Amino acid sequence: MQSKRVEAFGYVRVSGKGQVKGHGPTRQKEDIQRFAESQGFEVVRAFEDAWSGTEADRPAFVEMLSTIMGGGPRVVIVESLDRLSRDLMIQTQLLAKLVTEGIRLIAANTGEDVTAAMQDDPMRRAMIQIQGVFAELDKSLLVRKLRKGRESKRQSQGKCEGRKAFGEKQGEQAIVARMLELRRKPKGGARRSFQTIAEILNTEKLPTRTGRPWSGSTVAAIISRSRC
Repeated sequence: MQSKRVEAFGYVRVSGKGQVKGHGPTRQKEDIQRFAESQGFEVVRAFEDAWSGTEADRPAFVEMLSTIMGGGPRVVIVESLDRLSRDLMIQTQLLAKLVTEGIRLIAANTGEDVTAAMQDDPMRRAMIQIQGVFAELDKSLLVRKLRKGRESKRQSQGKCEGRKAFGEKQGEQAIVARMLELRRKPKGGARRSFQTIAEILNTEKLPTRTGRPWSGSTVAAIISRSRC
């Protein structure tokens, strides 16, 4: 009884130089298919990236990863490792991503399970770990940069993001002024509560932003913010 073949994706990438040297998409797909048949794999789909002037630009690779993460085959076959990328740094980054996600990458020209070899080779494994460190560092630096940008804008403008507070839109300033007026403590009298102010605003038919009646908690929040 013939054993069931393992499903796999093929990945093809061509460049100007690759076309000249005979590594066009048809040639790559044929080599991948021959290897797959000889090793018990079934290529259910081939993803193809065309050279676009940028080594890192590969939408088909991203689509393939998304399909795999959605439940697709977890084996990828390339004609040769340089078809994944000729740039060593980018090649290492892509391989690191595959290893992290538990995806096997096999090179048809050598038959090597490249991702398994990376995990077994201390030097290659170290390169993956280094890539992860720098990726985390880049993320941390970006977060820090964005945080500093927000703080700088907040200091210069008072607010930098999110929904505008009540009183910042046209026509609302007069309502905030009325709240503050009602909240002031009259001579010889007691300060009005926030709930009392809300009731007065509702009686005067001063609109809220949502169209619902004023509440004491909403009035308290607006007055507190206006005094900061």
